[in-house]
Amino acid sequence: MQLPYSANVEIQHLNRIFDNTSECYKLFWFQAILTKVVEGKDQITYEELVDEMIADAWYMVIEYHLNLGPRDTLESLVLYLQEISQLKSSEKKENIIRYLKDCTDKEVVKRKRILTKNVPYRIQAPFIDKIKGKEWNVGENELISKINQEYRLMYYFEALNGMQTSIRISSEWFTYMQKNQEIIKGWLQYNIIKYLQKRNPSVPGIADKLYPPQERKLEKVKKYWKLLLTVHSIHEIYGHVQLSEKDISIDHFVPWSYVAHDEFWNLHPTTRNINSSKNNSLPNWNVYFPQLAKLEFTSYEIMWKYEALHDEFEKCAKEHLNDNIVRRKIYRKGQDFVSFANALEEILHPVYQSAKNCGFKDWVFSSGK
Repeated sequence: MQLPYSANVEIQHLNRIFDNTSECYKLFWFQAILTKVVEGKDQITYEELVDEMIADAWYMVIEYHLNLGPRDTLESLVLYLQEISQLKSSEKKENIIRYLKDCTDKEVVKRKRILTKNVPYRIQAPFIDKIKGKEWNVGENELISKINQEYRLMYYFEALNGMQTSIRISSEWFTYMQKNQEIIKGWLQYNIIKYLQKRNPSVPGIADKLYPPQERKLEKVKKYWKLLLTVHSIHEIYGHVQLSEKDISIDHFVPWSYVAHDEFWNLHPTTRNINSSKNNSLPNWNVYFPQLAKLEFTSYEIMWKYEALHDEFEKCAKEHLNDNIVRRKIYRKGQDFVSFANALEEILHPVYQSAKNCGFKDWVFSSGK
């Protein structure tokens, strides 16, 4: 992916800043800088940038269970922050940053400082001619002094002052980033996706897991199940609650935060409260898959029996059945329960097992919660 040319900045050097990305810090540091520049800031403290990095990584680690790298400091800090805070996996970004600003936990403070040890300096290595090899291995004050003597860098350093040390974006780079922000965001996303795919090879939908989860568009699926309720009573699979049109919520059996899709074979109705209780957990397979198979087979039989319901299924299929082979395997006409359940398990179980391997927690519904 090509960045826009400019006679005022060294684009060829910017293209190289992620060449040697064995850890994720450069990606998140640059993303934090870009975010602040888009907001109109040309002077930014380490504290602001690190808080931005943590908030950006929060959803990838906590909501989507992505691996950021072996022994990754940013990932371990996010996991530790989850332990000591009451922040939700889908917490708003501004709330995460507000929490970090007020947090005085010694371990958080220590780990935040570790994140500033190398990346603020090393990320600009492609721009720097005068510092070679072991010359990087000096004290921060000396290193900042050397870097500030270079020409045409993205940013320069103010006096070293712990987490209040600030960088100042050069006017040329500030203008370039603001003018080309959408293209630069796309280029950055491409590099983040490449990095994450390498470290999460079996995880689907990486491109959909860079940002906070969005509300799912499941109205057609909900309409299908509501229509089914007019011809047949249905009990949902977790609490055996009889469903009504007024209280129906569509659940992803394997959480959306893993599958990153809304395929019909992974969707089924429950109540709003139970869906909220389940959240991003994995329903215990031995307890709930047999019940899911029975519910889905009931839907399958009725769908082929009533033309109106079949028409509604076809509308769902246009959006929520994107693999014709899977559609034929599960929903072809004339199957008995055993054939249907086997076909559903063949598609669903590998996805379920992969999510479990990624750390999604086992869940059994309790009516007392």
